Amino acid sequence: MNAASLTGMTALSIGKDIRLNSAEELEATLRHIGATRYHSLHPFHKLLHGGKLNKGQVQAWALNRYYYQSTIPIKDAVVISRFRDRATRVEWRHRIEDHDGDVGSEGGIERWLKLTEGLGLDTAYVESTEGILPATRFAVEAYVHYCREKSPLEAIASSLTELFAPNLHEERISGMLEHYDFVNPDTMSYFKRRLAQAPRDAGFALDYVKAHARTPEERASVCNALIFKTNVLWVQLDALYHAYVEGHIPPGAFVPKAS
Repeated sequence: MNAASLTGMTALSIGKDIRLNSAEELEATLRHIGATRYHSLHPFHKLLHGGKLNKGQVQAWALNRYYYQSTIPIKDAVVISRFRDRATRVEWRHRIEDHDGDVGSEGGIERWLKLTEGLGLDTAYVESTEGILPATRFAVEAYVHYCREKSPLEAIASSLTELFAPNLHEERISGMLEHYDFVNPDTMSYFKRRLAQAPRDAGFALDYVKAHARTPEERASVCNALIFKTNVLWVQLDALYHAYVEGHIPPGAFVPKAS
């Protein structure tokens, strides 16, 4: 499988003419999807990591992204509920602990709140999610719905964006610490922790889909699940760009204070 044969991809699927005949072709296609569709390529991220946004715009990003981060353990609980297989449930449940934390241990949601607090946002306001963009809410809820309604294989496959997350986190840590005097290593702790967590999670999910997608049709569904997830991430940045870069903030959404 080579990139030239994947030109029939659409915004929804890899296309009807692609036939993946092996686990190796499946993995190659998944990596091509990540290389061409992961939200690291979005113009908003280029602005964020390059120091081109003001504090209010960074606040808007962190506020909206909180809704996604705080919904991930809900999504993962949905994924667990799809499996009778105990071993899969045991493997998957640490993802919930990674985000929710446990008694006496900090999770990813708490680390994300360190970021929003460090940016000067009121924690009660962030947790209320009252100020997020409508598109953020719709996209995140669509992700949970997808994992509930699609096959268990597709639910796991939709998490495969984590294959590409570590490079983005490294870029984000270095770029934001270099360019913004209102962030510091402590407020960026969420991303540092994910440098180790994401590869572990992605490795399991990749091995799972390669082992359990046994037909060309199942391999296509895995790829289409990843395309769906890249769309979930991409559209959130589209909304942020439209609202906070181009200046079209919808009624009732967060409005940054004038500097």
